[in-house]
Amino acid sequence: MRLNRFFIQSDLSTEFVSVSDESLVSQIRSVLRMEVGDFVILADGNFKEVKAKIIKLEKKSIDFEIKERWLNQNEPKVQVTLFCAILKKENFELVVQKATELGVRKIVPVLTRRTIKLGLNLERLRKIIKEASEQSGRGIIPDLTDPVEFESALGLSSNINLFLDTSGGEVLSNLDIKEDKIGVWVGPEGGWDLEEVSLALEHGHIITSLGRLILRAETAAIVVVSRIISYGS
Repeated sequence: MRLNRFFIQSDLSTEFVSVSDESLVSQIRSVLRMEVGDFVILADGNFKEVKAKIIKLEKKSIDFEIKERWLNQNEPKVQVTLFCAILKKENFELVVQKATELGVRKIVPVLTRRTIKLGLNLERLRKIIKEASEQSGRGIIPDLTDPVEFESALGLSSNINLFLDTSGGEVLSNLDIKEDKIGVWVGPEGGWDLEEVSLALEHGHIITSLGRLILRAETAAIVVVSRIISYGS
């Protein structure tokens, strides 16, 4: 039977752990309806995980006894930073959720010349990331930065940067990628501005595509993250 996983901000090296996070207590008590004696997996977001037994269940807190300890080894070898133009709410939330499940390390929302939606609910997005990390068995919780202007984002370094654009370049599947830190760039619904593509080239980014078909931005983001991470598996 698969155990429920939760990220908590506690020292997991002790024999007992007490949790008073209101949302977590509510989820365990009211949503999952767990009871004293049930087991869960607790993770600290820094690869440490434990199997813990509920020994006390109160309205505002839960006490656990730690039974087993181990280090999470599920993280992909390649570390992907997704630079994604801010999309419409539900589309960007989908990208954030699925990119997290696939193993992305960091997500940078990018403000481009053709960006339509400017605001983001970062608190909601970080909740989505945390829940997706718990569900998919991540050893860490990916970082979500504040929105960054395109020109500023270009200065954030990775060993190699793949700039997704339909205008040309080598098809992604034909590239021989051996770096372990990769930046992946996905544009807005209307595509990149020509000057943005030129600036990306000036910064040494590799222009690439997913093939002849024109994909929606959210589809392209999910597909490219999946392919890059699978290369390093």
